[in-house]
Amino acid sequence: MTRLHFIDIAIIILVLGITIFLGFRFSKKQTSTQNFFLSKGNIPSWALGLSLLATLISSVTFLGYPAQGYASNWILLVQGLMVPVVLLGCIWFIVPLFRKSIGLSTYEYFEKRFGSFARYYSSLSFVIRQFAGMGTVLFLIAVAIHEMIDVNPFIVLVVVGFILVLVNLKGGIQAVIWLDVFQGFMLFFSGIVCLTVLIGSIKGGVPEAIRIATEGNRTGFGPYEFDFKQLTLIVMVINGAFYAIQKYATDQTVVQRYLTARSDKDAIKASFLGISLTVPIWTMFMLIGTALFVYYKQNGVPDGMKAEAAFPHFIMTQLPTGIVGFIIAALLSAAICSLSADLNSLAAVGVEDYYKKIAPGKTDKQYLRAGKWFVVLSGLLTAGIGALYILSGDEGVLGIIFTIYAIFSGGIVGVFLLGLFSARANRQGVNIGIITCIVFTAYAFLTSTPIGLKDPRLLLDLGPYNFTHNKLMLGVYSHLVVIGVGYIASLFFPKPVIAPNLLYSNWKKNQKAEKLNSK
Repeated sequence: MTRLHFIDIAIIILVLGITIFLGFRFSKKQTSTQNFFLSKGNIPSWALGLSLLATLISSVTFLGYPAQGYASNWILLVQGLMVPVVLLGCIWFIVPLFRKSIGLSTYEYFEKRFGSFARYYSSLSFVIRQFAGMGTVLFLIAVAIHEMIDVNPFIVLVVVGFILVLVNLKGGIQAVIWLDVFQGFMLFFSGIVCLTVLIGSIKGGVPEAIRIATEGNRTGFGPYEFDFKQLTLIVMVINGAFYAIQKYATDQTVVQRYLTARSDKDAIKASFLGISLTVPIWTMFMLIGTALFVYYKQNGVPDGMKAEAAFPHFIMTQLPTGIVGFIIAALLSAAICSLSADLNSLAAVGVEDYYKKIAPGKTDKQYLRAGKWFVVLSGLLTAGIGALYILSGDEGVLGIIFTIYAIFSGGIVGVFLLGLFSARANRQGVNIGIITCIVFTAYAFLTSTPIGLKDPRLLLDLGPYNFTHNKLMLGVYSHLVVIGVGYIASLFFPKPVIAPNLLYSNWKKNQKAEKLNSK
């Protein structure tokens, strides 16, 4: 599109330099696994809240939401809108439950409640999902920067990969969280600048923008039919509710933030702050996409421009020198920060769920060394996935990874909800529920997925027995299968003996007792 001015280059180098500096800033404190993965009590609740925000809002938000707002209406925003609706009612007991029942790994709760199979099923699904998602982020950022300033995408991939591994190795979770704070401000400021310039560039201002967007079907959350076979509002509402629980109650990157806080109260404050800021920023970037549609409707669309290229094209052709460099730096920073959080969480799970089981009795320094090796290996594997995706140019290897995740990661929310609310659910019943869920998910995925982009035949065609509902409902049904089958199967086995602080009902009793004692 255009070459960068030396001022833009200087800004990008400055921001990357600050990123590396923050990694080294906390290097002397990384002397134990507790400091490296949790740094408990050293980070204020407002910083944890912004870290949660940045963890959930990465460069995918920066690129994906404007592309969606440009190409369609706001239906995909519904998933994000469901997050506060669901979590404001349950975060206040999920946070203290985890802080009392686990040490580091989220999936320790699953083992305490239902045994090792539930733990490793949920843990492995997290690992596979993280690698698939991280590879996607690296791919998107490499391609976006390549399209904006014609830099070889592999160079972008190597530079970003090197910095995020270095920051993690030197600064641990403290560096990750403070980088998240830095990146959160950059991302928010970048969005405000872009939206302001866009609205100012639209002839007729906001009223004309609303008219053109409405006529172009770029507003609203439809279709509104009660139909599970296509992408409708009801599908997004149900999927969003389960997404909120899965992300905030079973995802290591989020739960690890709860454990880092000084107290339950601070962890809950951080959660509320992160939740309250996430939706406005998602909305802002979706609005940028809608404004882009209006702008190019008025000024003409460049030949062959895809929806994904609309925002990068606007940045490089309409924004002034300095602002361009700042936004590219924010885009790179968003990728580095979100991936750094993912790397730290993967290393935590690697040490806590796997290495300690394989090699028990080691010293804390040995476990710390293993955690750092997990960071390096995870970074290399993520870069490899991103590189393979660049080479393939389509779904390629990453498509295979998503396929594996779709089959083996279903039902995690179902396991969690049974563990939290059902005193009757037991290890044997839940294991049967998980196995049934794997079979169901495999059937639904194979009978609804074509062989390839150019071959519409299904991977498995069962005729009238194919799964015909929208793919987003697959995740919902998998959780319901675990809940239904897991509970019914549990009735055929003895009632379990459940440790304190693992059930919601026990936690509620303890809360009442504490209030009475305080009086």
